Amino acid sequence: MINLYLGDSLEAMRAMDDNTYDIAIVDPPYGINIVKHMVHDQQSTSMYGQSWQNNNNALWDSEIPPPEYFTELRRVSRNQIIWGGNYFIDYLSNTKCMLVWNKHNGGNPLADCELAWTSYNKPVRMFTMHHFAAGYGKKIHPTQKPVALYQWILDLYAKPGDRILDTHLGSGSIAIACHNAGYALDAWEISPEYHANAVARFNEHTRQLRLF
Repeated sequence: MINLYLGDSLEAMRAMDDNTYDIAIVDPPYGINIVKHMVHDQQSTSMYGQSWQNNNNALWDSEIPPPEYFTELRRVSRNQIIWGGNYFIDYLSNTKCMLVWNKHNGGNPLADCELAWTSYNKPVRMFTMHHFAAGYGKKIHPTQKPVALYQWILDLYAKPGDRILDTHLGSGSIAIACHNAGYALDAWEISPEYHANAVARFNEHTRQLRLF
C-alpha cells in the first residue's frame, strides 16, 4: 500500500516504534537555497522551463533538518539511504557505500552528480541519467529525481515484503517506483502545494496503468 501523508515527518517519526521500516529512502533539504541559486534567463525562468522563485515554497531549502531528524530516522528504520549525505556529514557515520547519481550535466552550472549516504556495507554504486533526459517526466519540484533512479535503488537494496519510508515526498517519484515494484511506502510531505501535486501525479500514473 502507498500512503502519501501531508504533515511533518519528524513529528510522525517521534510516534513510531523502533525499526518500523526496513529501508528509509529520503531526500531531505540540503540547506543550499536551491531555488535562489538555480540558473535563470532574463525572464527569471529556470532551466526546468518554469519559474520557481515566486513559489510559496521557495525557502524550503534554506536549512538542513535538525540533528533529531537523523536520530529518529535511524531509530525507526533498519537501513537508510539519504540523498545529499555530503551535506549532513556531522550527523552521519562513516560508510563504505555511497550512491552516485551521475547527471551528465556537462558544461551547465548544475552539479555533475548527487551523492547518497547509505547504511549498507556494500560497494559504491553509480546510476547514470541526464538531468533532462527523455522519459524524466514533467518536473513539478525543483529537485525532482527520476522514477528510474528509485527503481534502481529498490532493485539493489529492497527485498519482497519490505516497508519503505520517505520523509520528504517532493515530486512523488519514489511513490511511483514503489507502486511499480510492489513495495509498501509511507511518505510525508510538509508543503500542501507539493503534496497535492505529488498525489495528483501518482494518481495519474496509477490511472494510466489501469487503462492498459
